Amino acid sequence: MDSGHSETPVMALKILIAGGFGVGKTTMVGAVSEIRPLRTEEQLTEAGRHVDDTMGVERKSTTTVAMDFGRITVRAGLSLYLFGTPGQDRFWFLWDELSQGALGAVVLADTRRLEDSFPAVDFFEHRKIPFAVAVNRFPGTQEHRPEDIARALDLQDGTPVVLCDARDRASGKEVLIALVEHAGRMHAARLLESVS
Repeated sequence: MDSGHSETPVMALKILIAGGFGVGKTTMVGAVSEIRPLRTEEQLTEAGRHVDDTMGVERKSTTTVAMDFGRITVRAGLSLYLFGTPGQDRFWFLWDELSQGALGAVVLADTRRLEDSFPAVDFFEHRKIPFAVAVNRFPGTQEHRPEDIARALDLQDGTPVVLCDARDRASGKEVLIALVEHAGRMHAARLLESVS
């Protein structure tokens, strides 16, 4: 029976935005999302100051306690669902659940605290989830070349490293394009391996 309009099949690709505490994950999801993003932020408290390392992000007053969610429609029938992960160690149990079915991930990095990126890089490498590193250019930080960041993080060859401004929609979209292209190559190579 024809209802008078065609149903366009909807395909949604899941992408995680991950990284250390205060690196700009919530900001990036909010900047690129076409819908008002879902946020699960709570105020930082004095009791939590000894748990959350705020060195370098002393002005941060809130923290994500579950996830951020946003959406981008690429074209009719194809959307990207963005899931921003919480950055603190005590919320990492959520990462396994959030990563189920993900096409790939963006590891957002802050060069002032680059060591905070290692846990996210390790997480995605061990689970063989394609990822790109996006270096958030905070005002007043020294500029670094992508190849230097890749070397410092000991990334596998071919892992994209992109410089970005998490507050800027166009910059965030460039990061997502780099990730989707990389993930597509990785998934295609795995498919070829499985059939040969």
